[in-house]
Amino acid sequence: MGEGGYAITFARVDKCFSVGPRRVEALRGVDLTVRPGVVTGLIGPDGAGKTTLMRLAAGLLRADAGRVSVLGLDADHDALQVQSAIGYMPQRFGLYEDLSVQENLDLYADLQGVPPAQRAARYAELMHMTGLGPFTRRLAGHLSGGMKQKLGLACTLVRAPRLLLLDEPTVGVDPVSRRELWAIVYRLVQDERMSVLLSTAYLDEAERCAEVILMHEGQVLSHGEPAGFGRYLAGRTFAVEVPPDSSKRALQTRLSERAGVIDAVIQKEHVRLVLAEAIDPATFDVLHGLDYRPVEPRFEDHFIASLRKQQSGGGGNGTEVHASRHGDDGEAVIKVERLQRRFGDFYAVKDVSFDVHRGEVFGLLGANGAGKSTTFRMLCGLLPASGGQLRVAGVDLRRAAAAARQRIGYMSQKFSLYGSLSVTQNLEFFASAYGLSGMRRGERIAWALETFELTGQQQAASADLPLGYKQRLALACALMHEPDILFLDEPTSGVDPLARREFWHRINALAEAGVTVLVTTHFMEEAEYCDRLAIMAAGEILSLGTPTEVKAAARSAQTPDPSMEDAFIALIEQHAAEAAA
Repeated sequence: MGEGGYAITFARVDKCFSVGPRRVEALRGVDLTVRPGVVTGLIGPDGAGKTTLMRLAAGLLRADAGRVSVLGLDADHDALQVQSAIGYMPQRFGLYEDLSVQENLDLYADLQGVPPAQRAARYAELMHMTGLGPFTRRLAGHLSGGMKQKLGLACTLVRAPRLLLLDEPTVGVDPVSRRELWAIVYRLVQDERMSVLLSTAYLDEAERCAEVILMHEGQVLSHGEPAGFGRYLAGRTFAVEVPPDSSKRALQTRLSERAGVIDAVIQKEHVRLVLAEAIDPATFDVLHGLDYRPVEPRFEDHFIASLRKQQSGGGGNGTEVHASRHGDDGEAVIKVERLQRRFGDFYAVKDVSFDVHRGEVFGLLGANGAGKSTTFRMLCGLLPASGGQLRVAGVDLRRAAAAARQRIGYMSQKFSLYGSLSVTQNLEFFASAYGLSGMRRGERIAWALETFELTGQQQAASADLPLGYKQRLALACALMHEPDILFLDEPTSGVDPLARREFWHRINALAEAGVTVLVTTHFMEEAEYCDRLAIMAAGEILSLGTPTEVKAAARSAQTPDPSMEDAFIALIEQHAAEAAA
């Protein structure tokens, strides 16, 4: 037990870094405590100081001022003792992909000084807990994203720690794997009385924690039980029905731009609205002529309201776009028929068929390893198809991929930025790669800096940018040549909810301007922004339709009003059961 009975105590902690010529205050006068034997969530926007706080608690950084106590030890003076008593899984956990699952476990057992006599029993327990028992001989590089995360957690736990620090362990992981990871965390707390501090970009995960710490710009804004966070918003939250002549996306965009609105987000078949203050909705112009009903505040409402309050200005969320319009609205600009991709005898994609129309937002969902990214790479002309027909922007990709690429913008999961280049240099490089020169190139770079609010970051190396700014820059680079088809491969992975809202505001504007958008995502609520979507598993499409149609197919007596996550998990579990049978 630590100081005052707490697992972690921060007392007036400051931490600064020098990033080029800038001095960044990562933590400012932080006071907090973490209770033992429970899961404490750590949330906040990009650059809030969450990872810095984790690294201080792990004894990997020293505070500039204040005191950090971990399990009763001074994290500055007793750093080695702290590190031997805790488990720490950073965002990019260091698995060795050329080693097998078993070899990774052995390596971390060696590093953590686990006696050989104790290893077999601990390995058996960890493999049972993570479900990795049948895969001990498989190379770590051949595991799916969810399996890699579970192996990373197992390696962290080879020596059972008293305190576990998890820095966004579910980033880039599908809902089924997320649920499995959380079951492991709960089991550790219940069976081993472990204390857990876990940072996350998923607010539904934060709601499961015993306590939550909300940070912003290096300071603690809120700390307490999630259930109490949004009570002050009573009378300010409403569910607005979508008019027959509108769409959920159009209504959400319209409401979010109105004065007096803190948040407007698509939730199931309506738009959830959070107002700046409690008013009589009958006299509120924003709701005039709309059907609505009051709803209970939720944890996410508090998160968004707190951060909006910290913002000094509105910020320009819009994205002015002049797409190269080829053809009419409603035309199928992407046509896929019995698409296949083989790697030896393994089918990563098998007989996939769908089409996407001009100005449509089409979602491609699936568990890790379902074949989404492989399909994406074939559609972008980056990977040849093994079979089937594939036409993008009227061009047969199996014959003239280069011609189609001039009409395509591509934003990869890792953003494909050059970390050592500045923001301006990245924009200049992508402008040249897309064949822009002279005055036109200068105009587009100026457009990108202004539209995506990057002017203040022009000389910063892209590797030093917060994740939200990296996302903005990557999208700006993908739009430099004004493509009329945009491919987004998990563009919001690891990005906080505020940055995700800004990002989708821009995507909605692009779709309204006639840009066709194909997107993959693990955030199931983002699937509600799609006009249609396909859910994949094992290289095949399980379900294809509008979000409403996909959810309706998953309706049951146990789940009469399924969310998109409910529908996704039901489809994946049904497919797994059929495959096992």
